[in-house]
Amino acid sequence: MLPLEQALAQMLEILPEPTLQNVELCSLTQAANRICAEDIISPINVPSFDNSAMDGYAVRLADLAKSPTLVVVGKSFAGNPFKQAWPALSAVRIMTGAMLPEGADAVVMQEETVLNEDGTVTFIAERIKLGQNIRKIGEDVKQGDVVLAKGALLNAISLPLLASLGISQVKTFPILKVAILSTGDELVPVGQPLHEGQIYDTNRFAVKLMLEKLNCEVLDFGILPDNEQEFEQAFIKAQQQADLVITSGGVSVGEADFTKTVLEKVGQINFWKIAMKPGKPFAFGKLENAWFCGLPGNPVSALATFYQLVQPVIAKLNGHSQWQAPQRFSAIAATKIKKVPGRLDFQRGFYQVNEKGVIEVQPIGFQGSHLFSSFVKSNCFIVLERERANVEAGETVTIEPFNHLMS
Repeated sequence: MLPLEQALAQMLEILPEPTLQNVELCSLTQAANRICAEDIISPINVPSFDNSAMDGYAVRLADLAKSPTLVVVGKSFAGNPFKQAWPALSAVRIMTGAMLPEGADAVVMQEETVLNEDGTVTFIAERIKLGQNIRKIGEDVKQGDVVLAKGALLNAISLPLLASLGISQVKTFPILKVAILSTGDELVPVGQPLHEGQIYDTNRFAVKLMLEKLNCEVLDFGILPDNEQEFEQAFIKAQQQADLVITSGGVSVGEADFTKTVLEKVGQINFWKIAMKPGKPFAFGKLENAWFCGLPGNPVSALATFYQLVQPVIAKLNGHSQWQAPQRFSAIAATKIKKVPGRLDFQRGFYQVNEKGVIEVQPIGFQGSHLFSSFVKSNCFIVLERERANVEAGETVTIEPFNHLMS
């Protein structure tokens, strides 16, 4: 069995970066959750002019050095700047975001002034510093800066930034097409009645939901019967239409598990056993026109292998070079955790900060790979090292909080 880290490294090394030949030019409204295909250079300075960070008065320190009381000669509003002559010993009323009058070197907030009946203003601040409350031109973004790197996710943070620069279109990588198939005569689509010996096909449903969160175009090929010929035909059809083919089930060693056999006929297989629990029977390979990931049939194993292995594969194929693996933290085991040495173990757990301010975690329910309901009460994986045995309460363990795919 291949260690998880080694399997992931092999996959990411083999997988290609998306080319620039098929990039698509999208409006900002169409680009949400897509991947930027180029470095984006700012065409302007932000702010594009010196402006006030406060409601108050624009002043020249040289005038204040002569008198703490100045004549108010005009106003500067956002979008309607003060453009008149600015005589000595005077100040300009200014609002937040308004352009600074030429020559102003500080803005004093109105709370630090007294407006007199004769139209003058007295400054009562103990100290007024050069440049205070002034937003300088280019302070946020300078013209020519790389504001977004190739491979960045276009989202609710990055897209408004582009809008603030007057950029209305952006080059993106194409949306990844992913074909999904489930295998097994025992599977029944959700919504149909079950007969003796049958179960609902939850894996394909779960995988589809996660793929949609990753902004993939899902090609659903449904449930395949335990028939090698039909399986092969579906494989060929799927790989002609998709960039990535994902199956659920059929990668174990049973008599009706055809995935490995068919994959060797219509493509090539790189590995099909991972030293992780749950999820040992995971297959990865290459078809003629698409890449392939074969998930185990047990629901927990399918989700865990998708999360740990397929998620970074999709990021690589999407060109999402800034994607980061879910973060891991140390926590204290609140209860005993059962563990058999031999495989890296991902147990479903719930972590929280206790009354002492310490992160503690406990496993949720039974950890069998067929028991999916415990995921609903979990918020993390408890990651137990390959050769580690049982964990006693109070020992330190590693946790991996679920990211947006499972939250």
